[in-house]
Amino acid sequence: MVAATAIGSVPLSPGTVLGVLFDRLTRRPAADPLADQIIWDIRFPRVLAGALAGAGLAAAGVCLQALVRNPLADPYLLGVSSGASLGAVLMPVAAPAALAGLGVTGAAFGTACLTVVVVFLLAQRGGRMADRRLILAGVAVAYLANAVTSFVQLSIAPGQLQGIMFWLMGSLAGVQWTALATMTPLVLSGIAVLLLSVRGLNGIAAGDDTAFGLGINVHWFRIRLLLAGSLLTAAVVSAAGGIGFVGLVIPHVARLLVGGDHRRLLPVALLLGAAFMVLVDLGARTLAAPSELPIGIITAVVGAPYFLYLLRRKEIG
Repeated sequence: MVAATAIGSVPLSPGTVLGVLFDRLTRRPAADPLADQIIWDIRFPRVLAGALAGAGLAAAGVCLQALVRNPLADPYLLGVSSGASLGAVLMPVAAPAALAGLGVTGAAFGTACLTVVVVFLLAQRGGRMADRRLILAGVAVAYLANAVTSFVQLSIAPGQLQGIMFWLMGSLAGVQWTALATMTPLVLSGIAVLLLSVRGLNGIAAGDDTAFGLGINVHWFRIRLLLAGSLLTAAVVSAAGGIGFVGLVIPHVARLLVGGDHRRLLPVALLLGAAFMVLVDLGARTLAAPSELPIGIITAVVGAPYFLYLLRRKEIG
């Protein structure tokens, strides 16, 4: 994170970065006002948002893969990303003036949460949530949301469309402390719930009978996991847009390093996801400078070949 904050169009030393952060945390006057503005107002909020987004998506991936016991599960399995995209597209063209204060981020978060509720209701059978129905309902709702999103995009002005398309492919450009004030408590709350649930995650990943033998109320525990994973995904997508492959690949990489015990798997996945997203965002803003690449392009270019490599080695599936 220090290195990513130091690198940019105006190069700074790691010592300068640490000095500015120390001055800010201790409320001391800035020794270098220009460096203070670059680091604190522009770069560090973006780097911190990247770390939170990566950790949140990785944790959601670990959670959902255990919930449905499927190695292909990722944070977008339940259509959360598609729901958020729909809200982001609808806000500029269809929202009434009374809702204008929500902004794109607020609209995306609201529709993402609504999507989760719809998927949850569709996945119910006899008062229980079935794994297969959850996956199928998520896929169906995601396709429906994508169809509506594509239809709405046809009526958007070209200037609006360019900005929305960039957001839909994932971007941390322009992230400020105000966005972090909303994103941070949501992501940290979801992570905390999962860290307190590692014993149950081990049980549920081994099967419902094993979880029941450990004294876990399987039905309510599944609902808790679903809410935590959905909260993490909605918080990240509403702030950073659609970022793929992080929640799918990072949990598998963590398993290769520490095994399947969630007491070790979840913390390692959190750290790997945070570091990976910070590096990806650094590449997004430097590889094609002064232009900027959408984060989703880089995560797909890096994540898809590595996932196929793991598949080839039979580490997954």
